Amino acid sequence: MSDGRRQGRDNSVHSVDRAISILQVLAQRGVVGVTEIANEISVHKSTVSRLIATLEARGMVEQASTRGGYRLAYGVQRLADGVGKQHDLTVISRTVCNRLAEELKETVIVAVHEGRTVVSIDQVNGSDSLSIVNRVGQSHPLHPTSAGKVFLAYMPPAELQTYLDAELERLTPHTIVDRGALESELETVRKHGYARVDEEQEIGLAAVAAPIRAHDGQVAAALVASGPAFRINDDTIPGIVEPLLSAAAEISERNGYRKAG
Repeated sequence: MSDGRRQGRDNSVHSVDRAISILQVLAQRGVVGVTEIANEISVHKSTVSRLIATLEARGMVEQASTRGGYRLAYGVQRLADGVGKQHDLTVISRTVCNRLAEELKETVIVAVHEGRTVVSIDQVNGSDSLSIVNRVGQSHPLHPTSAGKVFLAYMPPAELQTYLDAELERLTPHTIVDRGALESELETVRKHGYARVDEEQEIGLAAVAAPIRAHDGQVAAALVASGPAFRINDDTIPGIVEPLLSAAAEISERNGYRKAG
């Protein structure tokens, strides 16, 4: 890497660090002026003004006209709400996940959709799990995962087309990367209400997923049963799907969703 590129990256890191410091000062002290912030974090006033302007443009801070300083804005609350929603979901789903993992004897995961990826936010290992790695916090592309196929199946058509327009990464020889084949599979997901993968994400791993819905019926998360491909297959899927769908429906109700009728 050239010295210029390295210096540019270092400056970007410093800017991020200073911007976070500004947010921390405002969180601790409420309304604070540029001069006070500059003194607090030992940075020149012009740098603080520049960073404040960026944070203000992104809705993270706002000017408190009555006192001439700045304070945290609603954008920070939206970020916090995102963490809170995920935390709330893990809390309300945990007892159901524990019960499902005990019944299926497989790993049970709650996953959410972030951009072009699916992220695991909670995991309960079943008694027969074969050293399943803890996947909490890990992200994976949508199309080769059962949870991701749930999100793809129920996302708005324009958003789905944007995802499909990009190149689909092949993670294993079994990953479906043909657009037509994937669209056909997503239609099957909508028809049956669950998605499955067989060694598409990694060799030896299979999984089944069902949608967890929010109060308005939108898919808020996915409930996944994951395990070795020799235990999750055509013969065993029927016995997995029924309790999985029931558990996902129970979590959805705890999450505020009420089925029609």
